[in-house]
Amino acid sequence: MAAPNPPAQHNLRLRADLTLLLVSVIWGSAFVAQRVAAQHMGGYLFNGLRFLLGALVLLPLALQRRQTAPLSGRGALPWVLLAGGLIFIGASLQQLGMRYTTAGNAGFITGLYVVLIPVILAIGWRQPPRPVVWLAAALATMGLFLLSTGGRFTLALGDALELAGAFMWAFHLILIGWLVQRVSVPKLAVAQYLICGLLSLLFSLFVETNSLHGVTVVWWTVVYTGILSIGVGYTLQAVGQKVAPPADAAILLSLEAVFAALAGWLILGELLTSVQLIGCGLMLVGMVLAQAGTFVSARKGMLDDQRLA
Repeated sequence: MAAPNPPAQHNLRLRADLTLLLVSVIWGSAFVAQRVAAQHMGGYLFNGLRFLLGALVLLPLALQRRQTAPLSGRGALPWVLLAGGLIFIGASLQQLGMRYTTAGNAGFITGLYVVLIPVILAIGWRQPPRPVVWLAAALATMGLFLLSTGGRFTLALGDALELAGAFMWAFHLILIGWLVQRVSVPKLAVAQYLICGLLSLLFSLFVETNSLHGVTVVWWTVVYTGILSIGVGYTLQAVGQKVAPPADAAILLSLEAVFAALAGWLILGELLTSVQLIGCGLMLVGMVLAQAGTFVSARKGMLDDQRLA
């Protein structure tokens, strides 16, 4: 088969870039839905419902894909359970933090996982990162300080919870990068979302008091985050990253944090000070620098799974 001509390649790249931009819009605006849900229902119940719904949306994809790698291939089942557990912890910290911080803050701080991954690999697995990663980490840390504290030496509770969640997402993606080489990716996605959803509902029964009224008021947040953020977002990301160059993907997916702040401003009236805006800018630069190399590995089979969110 002949290679696509330059105009066709350009059109394919443009469509892929627009697809990834749409993913960033979906994921960024999902922080607003999470923020609204946090004011009306328990975080465990919310996560349980949305992750089970997301698993249901992705189930046809997992069943259609005829792959040779089973879910429990090469002794991977315990690691699949661990992946689901890490999502559960990360999502729980993230949703609890949404009670005390803004959608914009949550979006930017959660996005720090792309900076944390190479740092964790360097410290824990002796995998030295590219020098630019240390610059990215320094910029992101400085940006986090300005965003969360406004220049004062205090760390808000909600932002601290979001940062702890970002560490969980980082560990989760490190595990996923190893796991996708051993199991079916669509089946893995469904399995880990099911595990997270069931654990969340179980915890909700014992530690939360929810009302039917609270759930009915914000039912749309469950639908949006379950169907669009988890189901549609996951699928579109996979489609877009097949064609989009790594640099394009790094920049476009990093815009998730920007859209989170923008949606928080447009829908919830959340405002950032000039110091916080500078912090956001530093964090965004750090994310792009750290993420640019990550997608080189992703094109070889690593799954850069969202968030979650």
